[in-house]
Amino acid sequence: MPLVPPPFDPELAAALELIKDGTTPGFTLDDLDAARRAAGPELHRLLDVTLDGAFEAEDRAVPGPEGAPDISLLLCRPASTRLTAPMPVIYHVHGGGMMTGTNRTGVTEALAWARDLGAVVVSVEYRLAPEHPYPAPVEDVYAGLLWTAGHVEEIGGDPDRIVVAGASSGGGLTAALALLTRDRQGPRPLGQLLMYPMLDDRNDTVSGHQMVGLGAWDRTANETAWTALLGDRRGGPDVPPYAAPARATDLSGLPPAFLDVGSAETFRDEVVGYASRIWQAGGAAELHVWPGGFHGFDALAPEAALSRSARAARVTWLRRLLTR
Repeated sequence: MPLVPPPFDPELAAALELIKDGTTPGFTLDDLDAARRAAGPELHRLLDVTLDGAFEAEDRAVPGPEGAPDISLLLCRPASTRLTAPMPVIYHVHGGGMMTGTNRTGVTEALAWARDLGAVVVSVEYRLAPEHPYPAPVEDVYAGLLWTAGHVEEIGGDPDRIVVAGASSGGGLTAALALLTRDRQGPRPLGQLLMYPMLDDRNDTVSGHQMVGLGAWDRTANETAWTALLGDRRGGPDVPPYAAPARATDLSGLPPAFLDVGSAETFRDEVVGYASRIWQAGGAAELHVWPGGFHGFDALAPEAALSRSARAARVTWLRRLLTR
């Protein structure tokens, strides 16, 4: 009996119909060059990362992993001179299926949080697959966090209030970062914010099968991305948790987590399973499953009621976390 996909939220379904020519749920490597052009530095030069003067923005080259090139961090600090106390830091990891994007991809939501909460944003740029497979992306992300924690006072931040955050593949890298810094006894983030994170290379959940060819990212796209990152190891027995966090057997001792996902998207079941396993390990997690949401719905249809609810829930969690 074929699997019946859950319905899209009506408002989101209408928005998806309008933008369907610009989405590639069945993404393959043949689509990569066009996707990189669409999400590349030329476009992002037009992005106002100061939010109309609310932030002072700076690009900083910092040391990468040992033996690897420097990495690029985007530093955005509130421009207000009234903010003199150490501020929270949002360490942002961009999405793009591990294959596309820059440190400006998706950063506007983190900047909106920071404007509301009086925080510094540090957004990391990492090497991309398939040219740079695992462990290059996560090691770059870890190196950027080491630099941020080591220079937190210089950038006006509070060392005890660093939150790591990312969406989609950036959410998966953020989850991997939390595991990696725990196991290496590196800087401990105050929390991890995982927006519809990409967690499981095995690509065999019920939700993955339900959503074939639908929404903005399906099993074909997922297989493309995980194969770009892992090559022949994808789906095999020896994939480490720092590549695919769903592979972790121990989810204890992690920072409090916020996870959200749409009910009508490929990643639904792996995200719900990850949150459940955090609870089972005695950890703290807040999970939202947005009814009828497709992958990336809030970015692709920002004015939809469900998108506004999702963004509000993230800010509410951050505010509660940062004011304990």
